[in-house]
Amino acid sequence: MRAASPAACMTAAARLLLALSLLAAAAVRAAPESLPVSTPVQAVRDLAYGGEPLEHIDAYVPLHPAGPVLLMVHGGAWAFGDKASAAMIRPKVAYWGARGYVVVSVNYPLLPAADPMEQALDVARALALVQQKAASWGADGQRVVLMGHSSGGHLVSLLNAAPRLAYAQGAKPWRGTVNLDGAALDVPELMRARHAPLFDRAFGRDPAFWDSVSPLHVLQRQPAPPPLLLVCSSLRGRSCPQAEALARKATAWGHQVSVRAEPASHSEIDRQLGLPGAYTDSVARWISSIL
Repeated sequence: MRAASPAACMTAAARLLLALSLLAAAAVRAAPESLPVSTPVQAVRDLAYGGEPLEHIDAYVPLHPAGPVLLMVHGGAWAFGDKASAAMIRPKVAYWGARGYVVVSVNYPLLPAADPMEQALDVARALALVQQKAASWGADGQRVVLMGHSSGGHLVSLLNAAPRLAYAQGAKPWRGTVNLDGAALDVPELMRARHAPLFDRAFGRDPAFWDSVSPLHVLQRQPAPPPLLLVCSSLRGRSCPQAEALARKATAWGHQVSVRAEPASHSEIDRQLGLPGAYTDSVARWISSIL
């Protein structure tokens, strides 16, 4: 056990920024925007998968479930964000809910209360609950796809690279994972290069911890991990190279990994997914192919 989480070392300014971010997230939770009327779903909110205040999920259950479940993990630099963010969740419920998917959105404890490894284990516990509840929603707990944006993309990629982390929390195998521009795939490489301060708050200064939360470094050869789609922003210098490096290592071992470079900003890669267009169609085809 590490003596102290890297999240513990924050400046007063960083703590103030985090507090303001959490207040904004709370405002989103207090007044979530309604979903489009063209997507008739029942919203089941704040199902607990643990005892902490943020250990909750929202499930959007269509009137006629077709079986699959899409489990979405929000981003926010491991320090803020919320499962009820309309810009994130509305397009995905509108698109996949209309096709019979149960769409689930996950909250998890944030920095400084929980570091990225602890957050990934929380996502695994949320997955376990979803798999337990799936039948009651008319869905199939084995036909689950994980999806995450930014830091959420890192968390689902970490679980995908080392599924044993998820299984230890009670989760069962899932069908595949979609990383929406989560560039923290080679954490040691990221931390040794010039980087934004938010990565110091998330990963600290311990190289052993960097390795433990780096999807590239924890990737298993056997058993094979679930299929993985890495969507990367071609407008960001580090995003696609890290995705391609992980794909090279994985495919050399015979794993199923695809990279889609998208000419969109970091936030657009999340917010545009579910809106009509070639990007959504491409991701949807990949998801359908693994189900």
